[in-house]
Amino acid sequence: MIPPTQLLQRLDEIGQSLAVTAGALALIGLGSVGSETARLDEFSDLDFFVIVQAGHKARFIQDLGWLTAVHPSAYQFPNTADGYKLLFADGIFCEFAVFEPAELAHIAFSAARIVWQTDAFDPSLMHPKQASPTPRRADFLVGEAITNLYVGMCRYRRGEKLSAARFVQGYAVDRVLELAALVEEEQPAFRDVFGEERRFEQRFPVTAVSLPQFLPGYDHTPQAALAILHFLESHFPVNAAIKERIITLCN
Repeated sequence: MIPPTQLLQRLDEIGQSLAVTAGALALIGLGSVGSETARLDEFSDLDFFVIVQAGHKARFIQDLGWLTAVHPSAYQFPNTADGYKLLFADGIFCEFAVFEPAELAHIAFSAARIVWQTDAFDPSLMHPKQASPTPRRADFLVGEAITNLYVGMCRYRRGEKLSAARFVQGYAVDRVLELAALVEEEQPAFRDVFGEERRFEQRFPVTAVSLPQFLPGYDHTPQAALAILHFLESHFPVNAAIKERIITLCN
């Protein structure tokens, strides 16, 4: 594992490399190496944006010399059209994207911090206009969860155990995560607007106690479905007809 100080040092070194690379405008740290460094630990990686002058993006993506000059790469692959996931030879892992200034207004990001910038970079680009996500209604989330349980158990009985696990232990559990805020008070922890599952155990410790029952594994989807059904009907109205169908399929 990599000490947090080494992770931050590596990010600073990337900024120093960009400072001597023509066309670079800024290095933006995100998440635990952005504005949320309080949660940085030895299991963290480097998430960052590289902002470049208009017309230079392709060069920065095609030639990673500005990055490997800092430390050799052991593995890398382009995970999007904008950037890479990369493992340095010393074990530091990073995920990054390269953008031109005009693109930032259309990119969703949060917990950002300027690590390095030129005088030509406009800091106002760090505050893109983003609509706050509207929480979905409880009846919609319960309906989605219940129907995912039903479809999943039908597939389980058909022998499609993998698809069943996805519907029950994946899609239905995702809806339970959204419902947790209606069941208990959220505890202080860094919230990730892009992933409800992040730090869920710290944010919703009461609901989290049941996660092992919701996620028992490939061969135990019926048990998972019954546990999720019990959770739902303990806190929300559940249609009796579909409830009975799910129980029948589980038994």
